[in-house]
Amino acid sequence: MERIVDIIESIANEKGLEIEDVKERVKRAIVNTAKRIYGENYEYDVTIDNTTKSLRLYQKITIVADDDERLQEDNEHFLSLKEAKKIDSGVEIGDELTYELNTDNLGRTAAQTLYKELEYHIQRLLEEKIFQKYQEMIGHMVFGTVTRVDNDENTFIEIDEIRAVMPRKNRIKGEKFKVGNVVKAVIKGVYIDKSQGIKVELSRTSPKFLEALLKAEVPEIKDGLVLVAASARIPGERAKVALISTTPNVDPVGATVGTKGVRINAVTKELNGENIDAIEFSSEPTILITRAMAPAIISSVKIVDEKKAVVSIATEQKSKAIGKSGINIRLASMLSGFEIELVEIGGAKIGNSNDDTMKDLKALFGDL
Repeated sequence: MERIVDIIESIANEKGLEIEDVKERVKRAIVNTAKRIYGENYEYDVTIDNTTKSLRLYQKITIVADDDERLQEDNEHFLSLKEAKKIDSGVEIGDELTYELNTDNLGRTAAQTLYKELEYHIQRLLEEKIFQKYQEMIGHMVFGTVTRVDNDENTFIEIDEIRAVMPRKNRIKGEKFKVGNVVKAVIKGVYIDKSQGIKVELSRTSPKFLEALLKAEVPEIKDGLVLVAASARIPGERAKVALISTTPNVDPVGATVGTKGVRINAVTKELNGENIDAIEFSSEPTILITRAMAPAIISSVKIVDEKKAVVSIATEQKSKAIGKSGINIRLASMLSGFEIELVEIGGAKIGNSNDDTMKDLKALFGDL
């Protein structure tokens, strides 16, 4: 098969694939074609000569001892040493004899089979590359154009070479999209669907979307001078982010909020008015929880165990600590990773972050 290297290079350039990857798929396609034409039970090998740009196909058979039991059951993969000596006197047990097969005159049926095999394997290679590309983009923000909204309010968005889907649950409450809208979202997951192929799931409710928006709006986060250590959201309502500065010259909260709140307000606008509290991260749980409970002023924090903390507050701080519909204590718990129990100074327990609403939120939004 002459000029096969030129064909491989042409496919690689046209499809944007690596030449070596295409070469391996071409070899696989030719072996599969040989099995259909010459027989499934034989072993085959393919070599490609880069100098002559030609391909050679070989059928392989293993040489075994004359009394080897495998000869009784399988004489297609195994040949006795006695018979092999008739072909090549220098062979030994364990060697493989190879017969070159003529690929120039395989006929129309073989050519059609090879074409289908090549088409199949190149398509699989393309899908694998696309899958790998978007797997590496999980948690990153993408832009796309809405192409369809179905009856279940799933939004289909075209991004480069794929059509992604944003389920209704991954859309901020109150949002509605129309065909032609340009939408920002993060990639939440990439899956292989047997009937639909590659499926890319998008989200605007994930905390990762908030982090991606902050990275886009705040140069210090983009440049790595400020890091988002943790984030928590109740989409469309309120969010909290914990920030770390990697240099003493940069105030992480001030840089993120921006002059007169211009940076944080730009993110809030994209999130349909979602208010964002920015705090400085601390590796000390008591300090982190104290900051996460803002705007409430905390009297003390006691760490009970790795998952629970008791927070003491004055009576006048109770409403701020809990927040509307319990939103402040829930976000503080999500951000810090601790179940937070509120205790009024001189009184009894007045609140707990680990209620049914909190469980529902975690089940709904998951780690993203």
